Amino acid sequence: MNRLFQQIADELGVEARQVSATVALLDEGATVPFIARYRKEVTGALDDSQLRSLEERLRYLRELEDRRQTILDSIDEQGKLTDELKAAIEAAETKNRLEDLYLPYKPRRRTKAQIAREAGLEPLADTLYDDPTQDPETLAADYLNAEAKIDDTRAALDGAKYILMERFAEDAELLGTLRDYLWNEGVLHVTVVEGKENEGAKFRDYFDHREPLKGVPSHRALAILRGRNEGILNYTIELGEDDGDRNAVNPAQQKVAAHWGIRDEGRAADQWLAGVVRWAWRVKLSTQLETELVARLRESAESEAINVFAANLKDLLLHAPAGPRPTIGLDPGLRTGCKVAVIDGTGQVADHGAIYPNAPQNRTEEAERQMVSWCQRYGIELIAIGNGTASRETEKFVADLMTRHPELGLSRIVVSESGASVYSASEFASKEMPDLDVTIRGAASIARRLQDPLAELVKIEPKSIGVGQYQHDVSQVQLARSLDAVVEDCVNGVGVDLNTASVPLLSRVAGLNASTAENIVRYRTENGGFRNRDQLLKVTRLGAKTYEQAAGFLRIAEGDNPLDRSSVHPEAYGVVQAIAEDHGRSVNELVGDAAFLRQVDAQRYVTDQFGLPTIRDILRELEKPGRDPRPEFQFARFADGVETMNDLRPGMVLEGSVSNVANFGAFVDIGVHQDGLVHISALSHTFVKDPREVVKAGDIVKVKVMSVDVPRKRIGLSMRLDDEPGEDGSAVRKKGNDNGGKRGPKQDKAPKGAMAGAMAEALQSAKRK
Repeated sequence: MNRLFQQIADELGVEARQVSATVALLDEGATVPFIARYRKEVTGALDDSQLRSLEERLRYLRELEDRRQTILDSIDEQGKLTDELKAAIEAAETKNRLEDLYLPYKPRRRTKAQIAREAGLEPLADTLYDDPTQDPETLAADYLNAEAKIDDTRAALDGAKYILMERFAEDAELLGTLRDYLWNEGVLHVTVVEGKENEGAKFRDYFDHREPLKGVPSHRALAILRGRNEGILNYTIELGEDDGDRNAVNPAQQKVAAHWGIRDEGRAADQWLAGVVRWAWRVKLSTQLETELVARLRESAESEAINVFAANLKDLLLHAPAGPRPTIGLDPGLRTGCKVAVIDGTGQVADHGAIYPNAPQNRTEEAERQMVSWCQRYGIELIAIGNGTASRETEKFVADLMTRHPELGLSRIVVSESGASVYSASEFASKEMPDLDVTIRGAASIARRLQDPLAELVKIEPKSIGVGQYQHDVSQVQLARSLDAVVEDCVNGVGVDLNTASVPLLSRVAGLNASTAENIVRYRTENGGFRNRDQLLKVTRLGAKTYEQAAGFLRIAEGDNPLDRSSVHPEAYGVVQAIAEDHGRSVNELVGDAAFLRQVDAQRYVTDQFGLPTIRDILRELEKPGRDPRPEFQFARFADGVETMNDLRPGMVLEGSVSNVANFGAFVDIGVHQDGLVHISALSHTFVKDPREVVKAGDIVKVKVMSVDVPRKRIGLSMRLDDEPGEDGSAVRKKGNDNGGKRGPKQDKAPKGAMAGAMAEALQSAKRK
């Protein structure tokens, strides 16, 4: 186990004692948010990102240890576990290495090599390998066996070949060498399946595509693999130039021969052995290694895609809340009208209905009267408009209403409605709003997303929110685990109001689950809300351990103790009391007095239980108890008159909201029902390695239209506002504005038009699902 801790420590760049202490906490049932916030002294102040990496790596290595023991037990039961083999297995650091060592001992169905051994042909194979001066045909004549159907020398030599092929292909050292060589030197060659050119037009960028295997980026790998799954594309891993000669020896084949000491010195069996090497490579090794390397490529691509999704989800969840401001949610529509939900400052539905301001009804005056009535009656400040069908028409109606009624003091904001339909049809939505139609629930969700994105979006399965890259092509187990971790970290980072939070929000608090969350809501319903954190211990099935994990993240705005609205953990209330008593103040007088708190000597209050990091955290929290770490609320204003792609013209400068960030750039909603793409090369005047260095989901940005392709629904944008559209839709930098001539490493070539063919179409398709 010490070896495991040291390995994780080396990988994370921390000390083994930090890993050991963290693992002990995790094994005791502590959550990552709790450990990150309240056990800094124990872990050496590892942050939540480091802790998540540690947790994931620990899971992998423990699975590796379990597999290692299974393999040792299996080989030992066969009576074949030597000291040397045991040492090699115990030293293996990856699953691939373990499986390579286990391959010769893995139980399997009878192979041609095994049948050949049963026919007594292994001595023939050994003799030809050990002494290539022997003539294969002459030697094989001594191994004919009619009972085993070895009727001629050809059959005998074939059997010997199978034995050596299996031996060559199951050598762990050789497999490792070839795997590394192919990964570093191999070229992925992708071609279109004959006759599928028209059907697979969206994959045309890959109809004859070559690039180094190890350099294939995540989005291209997943696009290629999707094309293969859909029967449009084929791929192979190549080494060097293929001149069509089936007898040509490629570099990998040469490595097989060199590893086994096989060379052509003109001896009787040299040509036969060379043929065995050729067959071993083509029949066994090349196919096996190609499968493994493509799996490695997929695993790497999936991991990166999941990281992209997680980063976008975090940005979206932590988007600035509008706060408890009365809001109208509009779910736009044409023939069926716009569904309306009037939401008060606490997020409750105060009223609802439908209006018909758009074609074909065009009941604009009636709709306006109804909207004005709602706004006046409920003191509405914000109007949230879903970004689906008829969004821009509805936004224009609201804009005209605002112009004619400035006294209302309204602001309008277009809100992403991704996942709203999933929520509105969910079991929780039906419990939360049992008397409302599904469409009204959707409008309510749109409004609440504006008031508090985090509180509303936690009600939706994370992968339905629509900020992922190829989320349907990756491991759903790994994706769910990663996204759940992001949601948990975001919820606990912000904190939760114990007396207003929904069951889905409470269930994401450290230590809680759906059952305890429901019990909390039931308790506050029956008892009129919580007055202090200690009342949590009266909640059914909420014990001391759960209380320890959750209490610090649960806030009581108007409770008996002012510390209950802060992130100070109840276990540390004594520290605050000591500070107050030492300075002749009450706890109430401490809270919010930043000037005084900054003069307090934190070191004076350090104990065996509470170290300096925790004392400093407490003092910072007392300055602004329960402060929201999210940024200030702002929103994009879409240009009037620009409502569809047909209204766009190259050169236009527009304001928009970043809807999604991928490895190759950022998608921006500019209010035309089709997101545009700012390629990574057009995000900044300086080199950008990762688009998230420049933008994140939810950011408000100004962009220039570079190209518009209406038939293919593609919009090319640039955030370098001094760029000019080129004739082919690419961005052309103005002379004299190239960041002083400083250039970073070469960016991936920007796709012509707005996006890179199959890659972007597949991503857009995934977002719509």
